[in-house]
Amino acid sequence: MIKELLESMIREAFEAAREDGALSTEEIPPIEVEIPAKEEFGDYSTNLGMLLAKTERKAPFVIAESLMKFLPDSGGALDEVRVEKPGFLNFYLKTEFLAARLGSVLREPEAYGKSDLGNGAKVFLEFVSANPTGPLHVGHGRGAAVGDALGRILRATGHEVHREYYVNDAGNQMEMLGKSTYLRYLQEKGEKIEFPENLYSGDYIREIAASEAYRQAVAGEADEESALRASTVFTADLILGQIKSDLDAFRVGFDEWFSEKSLFGAGAPTEVAGKVGEAVRALEESNHIYEESGAKWLKSTDYGDEKNRVVVREDGRPTYLASDIAYHRLKFERGFDRCINIWGADHHGYLPRVRASLEMLGTDPERLKILFVQFVSLRRGGEPVQMSTRAGQFEELSKVVDEVGVDAARFFFLMRSPDSALEFDLDLAKEQSSENPVYYVQYAHARTCSLFRQAGERGVEVPSSPEIPAGGLSLPEEHALARVVLEWPETVRLAAERLEPHRVAFYLVSLAKQFHAYYNRHRVLDQEPKTTEARLQLTRCLQIVLKNGLELLGVSSPVKM
Repeated sequence: MIKELLESMIREAFEAAREDGALSTEEIPPIEVEIPAKEEFGDYSTNLGMLLAKTERKAPFVIAESLMKFLPDSGGALDEVRVEKPGFLNFYLKTEFLAARLGSVLREPEAYGKSDLGNGAKVFLEFVSANPTGPLHVGHGRGAAVGDALGRILRATGHEVHREYYVNDAGNQMEMLGKSTYLRYLQEKGEKIEFPENLYSGDYIREIAASEAYRQAVAGEADEESALRASTVFTADLILGQIKSDLDAFRVGFDEWFSEKSLFGAGAPTEVAGKVGEAVRALEESNHIYEESGAKWLKSTDYGDEKNRVVVREDGRPTYLASDIAYHRLKFERGFDRCINIWGADHHGYLPRVRASLEMLGTDPERLKILFVQFVSLRRGGEPVQMSTRAGQFEELSKVVDEVGVDAARFFFLMRSPDSALEFDLDLAKEQSSENPVYYVQYAHARTCSLFRQAGERGVEVPSSPEIPAGGLSLPEEHALARVVLEWPETVRLAAERLEPHRVAFYLVSLAKQFHAYYNRHRVLDQEPKTTEARLQLTRCLQIVLKNGLELLGVSSPVKM
């Protein structure tokens, strides 16, 4: 990568300047090579002069001049190097150097951007994991898009990724779900029953209760207790099936759907049994649990939590935290090097206690990474869409996908960093204009395809060689486009290292913007043969990167629009 070349040159210049006595700092600080905000300041720039100013006790400009003096030969990469106030070292690349580098894109198009960064590291990726107590809403959809794209990016960078959905099918919420449907069923039969406020009250509960399949599932039960059990099983299975269907339609799949109930082995979720029992006993044996008022408490304050937490209630029933500890312990027992959880922002308080429990059990908590996905608000017709999951009023993911399409929904969910709130404009997502980011990017890909169709229709031979003719790219826009194409591998690397799939979306929008501007100002075909060939090759490179990038986001690459 070009940045690595420049970093190596800067490091060599630093060492040479030290040997010469021009610099005295013993150890070079981390080298930062960035793209300047303005094109007139070159292709890349480093602020090392400013970083060394304190230890050198010199003006940054003077330090930058010393570094420039000792820069090694670039092997034909650099056209010019300049020092700019207050102490930047700016690098101007040769267009021919960039054009030659584009050959790596053309030689292995499908592999371009992929790497062995992860070196086969086993990563456990858990995401969505919504309770099977209701349909997926748009918040779950954002988590699904982030998790799926992150899994694709990690796999593209040499990680072995296991994707898992944790099904919360144990505990009080399941009993409440079964009771909610059963009471609506009784109301459907004409019984006058007051519906408690703490139960699930969405329209989906009424629809299930009114179905013939539900009636058959509970009508034959001998008593109310049996009917409630049957109601719970039927309702949970139906909702989980719909969740799976919705995620499949959203292009999100999992390697395993892990049942919380399985953590209890042959025991009931009301017992400290199975993997839950093993985890609780391990914590007791290591003196990380104490008893008070008949309950068992985790000493989580010893590890930074704001208060100690109950893991086993007074009546002997394990808490949700107990099964969560057992689940995370099991993740690492299964041989994964790193675990990544994608949670909703409302679970932020859970992080300290989970990390504390891992450390208590002898696992480095740094091996667990939690990404928190902030809330999604919707706008339609310029007005906010009112949502309240508590009142059963929320926008279901499936309805949003039906309205705007899978591509738009996924791209919009990935346009912002997950830790920032997202306002999803439904009307904009349906627009076929440059204002709609996903349309803008997909249209750029379609335009590249159109160019090659036009070339075929006019009898212009599309070059098969991965080499771009010398001097064929001469415009400043072509220089800029070539540089951006060559930044793609680093974009993918950073997205993987920092767990930031939105970097890919940002990059694609920027690339599409530059390509559309170039396309609107300059003709690719009907030029002098060398120029036409070079521009077609550059277009092919753009097409490859757009396609590979959209694939990482789980978004289609249309050939016509």
